[in-house]
Amino acid sequence: MTRVPDITLNNGVRIPQLGFCVFKIKPEDTVEAALHALEVGYRHLDTAQLYRNEKEVGQAVRESGLAREDVFVTSKLDNDAHAPADALVAFDRTLDDLGFDYLDLFLIHWPTPDRGDYVETWRALEEIYRSGRAKAIGVSNFNPHHVRKLIDQTETVPAVNQIELHPYLTQESVRAFNAEHGIATEAWSPIAQGRLLDDSTVNAIADRIGRSPAQVVLRWHIQRGNIVFPKSVTLSRVKENFSLFDFELTGQDVAMITGLNRDARTGPDPDTLNYIP
Repeated sequence: MTRVPDITLNNGVRIPQLGFCVFKIKPEDTVEAALHALEVGYRHLDTAQLYRNEKEVGQAVRESGLAREDVFVTSKLDNDAHAPADALVAFDRTLDDLGFDYLDLFLIHWPTPDRGDYVETWRALEEIYRSGRAKAIGVSNFNPHHVRKLIDQTETVPAVNQIELHPYLTQESVRAFNAEHGIATEAWSPIAQGRLLDDSTVNAIADRIGRSPAQVVLRWHIQRGNIVFPKSVTLSRVKENFSLFDFELTGQDVAMITGLNRDARTGPDPDTLNYIP
């Protein structure tokens, strides 16, 4: 079976660079989808309280027959639980729903400043981290000025920052800030919700090397050092998205794909988004 490369986080925890995301997968479909991913070879599952399918992710891990320590699982704090006491309760509920004794990675999902001071939320995550119930903590959808506030006012630099990132939104300034501070960059919406599959540059490269457009874009992420989470409930696509480690893009290919940037988001802007119910 293909071995997915690991990335070492700033606290020494190792995280598989390729993961499987269960965003927008219905709870009734999540167990089967996650089991398929684990059978294919994924060892990294990404969920969130907001996705409402944590129970099913935990069930899939148990039904897979894999040891708990062999599957890296991430979840994220819901946007209505930013008050420190609420964050602690919400984390306990996540562990109960997953049926785990610990979580590999726990993130603040959005900064949502209208919900209060996310620095205090981060201090609650620090408490969880010190307890050992989360092996690493980080943030999602934070811009550099959000992260700077955490670095300046708390003791723990986030291990990761999970952001919307794809060739139409390369997020160079965020990636550079993350790298400068030892924060791993994770990419959600890695193929721009499918918009890149029809891109002429991507398709020309795919045709030349005999790969699918999705594989080309996902390989671009891998070669740039991003941690990436493709999502599909179709088994053939789950397999295809995993087959990224027996080919490489040339430097020119990577540069051409990077040059597609148009600062185009498919999701909300963290600087203008407030509460998501």
